[in-house]
Parts: sequence; C-alpha cells; structure tokens
Amino acid sequence: MTEIKAENTVISEKASLPKEAKGQKPRRKRRAGTLQRREAIAGYLFVLPWVIGVIAFLIMPLSNSFQFALASIKMTPKGRIISFVGSHNFTQIWFEDASFPTTIWSYVLNTLLSVPVIVVFALIIAMLLNDKIKLKGVFRLIFFLPVIVVSGPVMGMLADQGAATVPSMNVTLITGLLSGVLPGSIVTAITSLFENMIMILWYSGVQILIFLSALQKIGSTLYDAAKIDGGSGWECFWKITLPTIKPMLLLNAVYTVIFLSNNEQNSIIVMIQDAMFAASQGYGYASAMAWLYSIVVTLLVAAVGIVLMTRKDAYDRQVARMKRKHRKDAREVRKIRRRNRRNERKIASTAR
Repeated sequence: MTEIKAENTVISEKASLPKEAKGQKPRRKRRAGTLQRREAIAGYLFVLPWVIGVIAFLIMPLSNSFQFALASIKMTPKGRIISFVGSHNFTQIWFEDASFPTTIWSYVLNTLLSVPVIVVFALIIAMLLNDKIKLKGVFRLIFFLPVIVVSGPVMGMLADQGAATVPSMNVTLITGLLSGVLPGSIVTAITSLFENMIMILWYSGVQILIFLSALQKIGSTLYDAAKIDGGSGWECFWKITLPTIKPMLLLNAVYTVIFLSNNEQNSIIVMIQDAMFAASQGYGYASAMAWLYSIVVTLLVAAVGIVLMTRKDAYDRQVARMKRKHRKDAREVRKIRRRNRRNERKIASTAR
C-alpha cells in the first residue's frame, strides 16, 4: 500500500509539473493588444482604397480647380499658359456677368420648392408600398425604374418631347393667378415646378427605397398599442411614424439637394460647361463659377440640415429640465447649509 501511494504521489507531481519540465516546448504568451492591432491593420487596409480615391479624384482636382479659379488659362498648341489674376474671375462673374447671379437665384428657388415635393411624394409612395398589397415587388420596380432608365441623354430627349409635363395642367392659368400675388422670381420658380412635375417625380426612386427601409424597421406592436389606446391612423402617423423616420427625412432632403445640383438638366452645370470652352472665358472663369456654385450648394445643404436636424423629443426635454431643477435645488440646499453654519458660529462667538 505504501508503494502504491508513493507511485501515485510521483504521478501527481509529474502531472503538476510545468510543460517545460516535461520536455515539451513552452507556448509563447500572446502579447496583449495583438488582436486589436490586427483589427486596426485590417481596418486601415479596407479604408486605404477610399483614401487613395479621395486623394487622387477629389483633393487633387479640387486644388487644381482652385488654382485655375485664380488664374487666366489659355490653351495653345504648345500647352497651357497660366497667368495669375487673383480674384478677377470672381469679381467679373458677380459684377459683369448678369446671367450667373440670376441663374443661381432661380436655382435656389427651384430647389427649395422641388425638395419638399420630392420628399413628400416619396414618403407617400413608400407608405403605400409598405402596406399589405398584392404585387408589391412589381410596384416597387415601377417606381424605381425611372432612376435606372431615365438618366443622361434619355432625360434630355424626354424633356424636349414634352414628356416631363402634365398635359391636362394649365400652367398659363396658374401663372396668371400667381402673378398678381407673388414676386416674379417666385412665380417663375413655381411655374417651372408645374412644367417639370413629371420629371421631378421621376427623381424620387432612391428616396422611396430609403423611406421604405425605414418604415419596415418600425415594429407593428407600436401601432397595435396605439390603436388599443384609441389612436387613429393620423395620430399614429404623427406620433409614431414621423418621429421614427425623421433622420431619413434629413437624409433624403440632403440627397435630393445634391442630386438636383449635379443633375445633367441643371442650367448652371450647362453654363459652366459652356464657359469652359468659350474663347472669351476659359477654364479659369469656369473654375471660379464652379467654386461659387459649390459654395451656394453647401450653404443650401447646411440650411436644409438646420431645418430638419433631429431635436430632442418632449420626454428628453422634460428629463433635462428636471435635472436642471434638481441641480438648482441642490445648490440652494448647499447655500442654506453654509448660511446656517455661519449663523451657528456667530451665535457661538457671541455666547462666549
């Protein structure tokens, strides 16, 4: 029995020995942070093509365009002749070219009128397509098909043939009614909106998909609970649907502004292209026009973002208000305690 116990103790001691003592190769301890470094390297490798594309196709062309905007460029058989002129191109555009400021103003008005129409139309169609209807996929294809087919020269051909207007709409009567009430520039923008109504609605395919994906994320239990409490469909829309998809409203509005700004049918884009190949203007003049146009588009996007920026709801505002009230009450309590301690010290000093 003693020999068996001795053998067991020897076996247990061997089992408890480290692997180095058993003749096995020791395992290397993995350094802390190796996995994080690998993930970081993988992330940099994934982002690297985008960074290269931004540097090659965005930053470098922007820097060259800004240099061209401050110079006068002449194309000769020997190459480009660049002469620095400073801000002469910008001053010439605003003070000598009367067509560019007028076109910019009409573009801003048309965009401010077209963006709400496109966004609201896309939201209505997305809500209709989100319901339980037959042939839902066919209807989605019908509303998204113009985004794929009607682009570039096809859009121009359809606009020239009058396919962008509603035949039964009397635009002349609308213009006559609005001329006595609104300024001429606003009347022109509204008239242009009605004249190109079909074309504007063709631009809502991507927005419909974005709204549709947002509507599908809303749980049906919210609507069921609201209906149990007596909520109507109109109340469910304003209390549940609209607050939930509010970030998508901002996304679609910004996307619509950028799409309308870069569209082939935009008159400012055509004006910049014509100025680029004109003998009296050239690349420098066109680059200055492009920079001024980009500043206007940036300000317009910023304005849309400020208007549609998501704000805190009533519950969050109430919670913040209660926190401020609690902090104020705590400050008052501390003041009262300090005042009481000072009074106690005064009483004690007078008692002595």
